[in-house]
Amino acid sequence: MTTYTAWRVHEKDGEYVGSTESVDAADLPDGDILIRVTHSSLNYKDALSASGNKGVTRNFPHTPGIDAGGEVVESNTDQFTVGQPVIVTGYDLGMNTDGGFGEYIRVPANWVVAMPKGWDAHKAMVYGTAGLTAGLCVNKLLKMGAKPEQGPVVVTGASGAVGTVAVEILSGLGFEVTAVSGKSGQAEHLRQLGAKELLGRDSLDPEKKPLLKPKFANAVDTVGGGPLAELLKQIMPGGSVACCGLVAGIEVPTTVVPFILRGVNLLGVDSVEIPLADKRAIWEKLSGEWACTVAENSAKTIGKPDLDDALQAFLKGASAGKVVLDHSI
Repeated sequence: MTTYTAWRVHEKDGEYVGSTESVDAADLPDGDILIRVTHSSLNYKDALSASGNKGVTRNFPHTPGIDAGGEVVESNTDQFTVGQPVIVTGYDLGMNTDGGFGEYIRVPANWVVAMPKGWDAHKAMVYGTAGLTAGLCVNKLLKMGAKPEQGPVVVTGASGAVGTVAVEILSGLGFEVTAVSGKSGQAEHLRQLGAKELLGRDSLDPEKKPLLKPKFANAVDTVGGGPLAELLKQIMPGGSVACCGLVAGIEVPTTVVPFILRGVNLLGVDSVEIPLADKRAIWEKLSGEWACTVAENSAKTIGKPDLDDALQAFLKGASAGKVVLDHSI
């Protein structure tokens, strides 16, 4: 292999333009494992990278794609063998290291996870970082003692890539799930995922009161910002909110009141820099007891020519569910 195909973003006169091009394999970074990528998964962070957000990607041209599924082509370690199916998510992939929107990546061995039994690259990328994050959120709530009998659990941004998986996992575990979404057209799909109650985005509009009537035992918040602040006011005493997103903003205009009067727990969830063992544990659950068949069957598969429109949909808040990139299309 001397060249491969990738969807690359170039900076041109202050604008960022992505297109498919041939790339010299010699330009791949140093690393232990060379992987032929067959599938990737679209994420909000990919859209930020492709639009020139310097907090995500500093140097261009660049190949986004924080997720990659494929097989090992070269290995400088005994941990992985040539031909072995693998997953790479997080760390610096797709940020400042060329990512899964290219047909090859070269990465350190400690970024790579063996493909769970029964999965292929397409199914792994149906979940990707979003599914991994949803699983980590649910796992953190369970570790804090969350149980179905405590009351409803709410998922914000429920029609998004993280939210859909979180709704289906929680429903499968027996929780009564309330889904909050600004996309009314996704109502039936959210019901299919297992949501028992649907609320619009306006249900978390700002209220001046420091506390509101407690409605939810626990929560998964994928949006951050003002909606998270309002959500905290509605959590039952001792309940927990697993927080993993920022599309509504990075500032949370809250008070200490929910924490000191109701003992609410705000749990941060990171899926990028966590130990591989933690990732493996969630991948095993997602490929087994936490399998999300509705989310799997409803995922959309696209080719590189469709990437620009799909990434723009993320930035406009118009994307729903999971979108998988298939390099063969």
